[in-house]
Amino acid sequence: MVKDNIRKIRERISYICSKINCDSKSIVIVAVSKGRAVEQIKEAIEAGITDIGENRIQEAIIKYNSLQLTMLSSLEPIKWHMVGHLQTNKVKGAVKIFDLIHSVDSLHLAQGIDKQAAKINKIQDILIEIKTSPEATKFGLKPDAAIEVIEKIAKLKNINIKGLMTVAPIVYNAEKTRPYFRMLRELKDQINQLTTHQLTILSMGMTDDFEVALEEGSNMLRLGRAIFE
Repeated sequence: MVKDNIRKIRERISYICSKINCDSKSIVIVAVSKGRAVEQIKEAIEAGITDIGENRIQEAIIKYNSLQLTMLSSLEPIKWHMVGHLQTNKVKGAVKIFDLIHSVDSLHLAQGIDKQAAKINKIQDILIEIKTSPEATKFGLKPDAAIEVIEKIAKLKNINIKGLMTVAPIVYNAEKTRPYFRMLRELKDQINQLTTHQLTILSMGMTDDFEVALEEGSNMLRLGRAIFE
């Protein structure tokens, strides 16, 4: 099932990319494995997935250690993504295992990541989470505060800002997510024009709205149910 789901997802990505004239191979699929068994993650990896996303540190550590022990060395190295809200008291564990942290939503959190990364001599790749949605439950920097905060975070020695992330509101019609994704793309373009730090990643789009996100410029999709159900 997982293999067939991934094949169908890639076909949908290829179709959208053909319409908007982009290379489908440039789109990163992050398989969000929250609540999924290690065997399911292995299925995804065997079907060509190389990026795994987790929401919770403790769950991620268990899966990370299990897969480190059991995956065949011939397979491509797996990149681990922290896609859930990151609390400052969990930063130490996150820095140890994650290649990319998507959910950096404050200067204070970035400073904590920088401190822990320095201790293990690591440059931690991060994305800045932007709150494009009016929903109170969503995390992220307000768009009008992003440039100032990004300029401060960019000065931290053990952090590398790769791009932006957002979570669109849950809506019945995926088309209604378009303004939120467009807002993030336009903010990335604005930041790249106004600062010396060039952002390349737009992490936006989940199971119910990833096609709209692709049309608006996403190059990193966070997919859970579309892969595992």
